[in-house]
This record gives sequence, structure tokens and C-alpha cells, in this order.
Amino acid sequence: MTYKSMPKVELHTHLEGCAPPAFIRGLAQEKLLDISGIFNSDGSYAYRDFDHFLQVYEAACTTLQSPQDFYRLTKAVLEQSAAHGVVYQETFVSPDFCGGGDMAAWRDYLAAMETAAHEAEAEFGITLKGIATCIRHFGPDAAKPSALCAVETFGDFITGFGMAGGEMAGRPGDFAYAFDMAREAGMPLTCHAGEWGGPDMVADTLRDLKVERIGHGVNAIKDVNLVAEIADTGVTLEVCPGSNVFLQATGGWADHPIQKLRDAGVKVTVSTDDPPFFATTMTDEFDMLAQTFGWEDADFKEVNETALAAAFCDDATRAKIAKRLETA
Repeated sequence: MTYKSMPKVELHTHLEGCAPPAFIRGLAQEKLLDISGIFNSDGSYAYRDFDHFLQVYEAACTTLQSPQDFYRLTKAVLEQSAAHGVVYQETFVSPDFCGGGDMAAWRDYLAAMETAAHEAEAEFGITLKGIATCIRHFGPDAAKPSALCAVETFGDFITGFGMAGGEMAGRPGDFAYAFDMAREAGMPLTCHAGEWGGPDMVADTLRDLKVERIGHGVNAIKDVNLVAEIADTGVTLEVCPGSNVFLQATGGWADHPIQKLRDAGVKVTVSTDDPPFFATTMTDEFDMLAQTFGWEDADFKEVNETALAAAFCDDATRAKIAKRLETA
């Protein structure tokens, strides 16, 4: 059995990381850029480990040089997501990759993405919202203009603020200024933590950045008191099992802590992170959860409802997506 046709809500994707390799190769050829070293012989992305993955990711991003490139990227990504049943998707987009933190350029890039999102909703039946993100390994100073870009464009399309990138660069508190800025503007907050860092990284992120959601968060399982705190406070984890297994951030599928977290009362959701980089899709995620942990329709319904409740969208959008899930 496959869950390909089941409607899905996905909260944790990176727009550039969702780019099909063929799309990036095509842009490179158009712009006469030689990035052939980031691909395997079969055309897939090639990297050795997580740090090298970040380098390959940023090399792929060098092909994305204009708002029109991001328009095309957004359409390509949403067509693929919709093909796997995704009806609502949130994606991380960084001002660093969209104009280098320049406000006017950022607005132009967002306009292109939003146009593509509206067209994709009409053509493919998928709704997209963006979460503006700073890049952790770029440092705290670079996070401040990213937060300002987020605050100034907070609205219908940009609905939250977060942080991605190399988790072991600095401590969460180093980035408190940027997160305080976004929080004061009323923006919902999320942050990657507990993928590579231990439970202390998750705890520090919750304390110092005061986020409603944690990206990944799987290493929280190593601290029973922290797991209880996350369950009690209702923080939602954006879990990406296939990504964790592929990158060896956790053991194999049978060892992944998503079921233990769920059993402990933690709100968990399911996402693909950077699907072509990790050889996964939302169909694969659902199918593997069914095969590994015996999840059935009721389990996936609960996870979808958890994700929709935690989504950084307005009430009208939430109600619209809820109807899509109910009538499935």
C-alpha cells in the first residue's frame, strides 16, 4: 500500500533544497556555470557528510540569481510536492540567498515566489507559505538584517521567522536579538535544533529564543525531563525522518525516535526537509512510517491535524486546508 494520494500537510522544507537536480543543472547551463562537481554520475546531488552537504547546497544556490529564477523554482517545487499529495506546505526562504539582505531585492524575490505560489495553487491545488530564515553559520550579525527583512514583509506570504544552517555554529542565545525583533513584530518562530546538537541545544533554544516549533528536535529523546517539558508546553517538532536517517543523524528507520516522542505526548509532524538531497518524498515518508511503525490512516490523520494546528498561517487558510483534509 502507498500513501501517495493521501492529502498531506508539510511544515519543514527549504525552498532551494527542494530544487530538482535537473532544474539546477539546467540553470547552470543557461548561466554558463560549472557546478558539475556537485552531482553524482546518475545526476543526483553528491556530498560526503552534513558539512559537505551545506557546501553543495550553497553551490546549487549560486544558480539562483534573480527573482525569475525563484519564480521558476517555486513552480517546479510545488508541482512535485502536489504530486505527492501535499496540500499545504511551508518553506524556509532566506534573504541571504534572495538579494543578500537588501530589502528592495528581497521584496522583488518574494513577489516572484508569491506569484508562482498563487499560480501553483490554481494549477496544482497546493498552498504555500514562506518562513524567512537567517543562516546560523553566517553568524549573529548576519541574522539581524534577515530578521529585519522578515519583519518588514510579514503578512500573507511570509508568515514566520526561523533559523537554519549549521546547528553547531554558536549557541542559540547568540541569535536572541534577531528572534526578539521578529517576536516583537508578532511573528511565529521556529528554529532548527536537536538534529546534531544534544538535548541541551533544544533546551537552550526553547529558553533563549522562545520558539513555538523546533526543526527536527529528535535528540530531545535523550533527556526524559526535556521530553516531558516539550509535551507539557505543547511545542511542536518538525520531524524529518528520512533526512535524519539519510544523513545518519539518527540510526536507521527502526531506531528513529519519532514513535517514542509521539508515545510520550510530544506533538510531532512529518516533513521531507530537502527531498532530492535525501532521496525522499512525502509519499516515501508516509510509506516508511507505515512499514516501520505500523502507522495507519488514523495516525497520519492525527499527524496532519497536528501540523495544521501548528502551521504559521491565518485562520482562513487553516480552515480551507482543514476542509481539504476532511473531505479526503
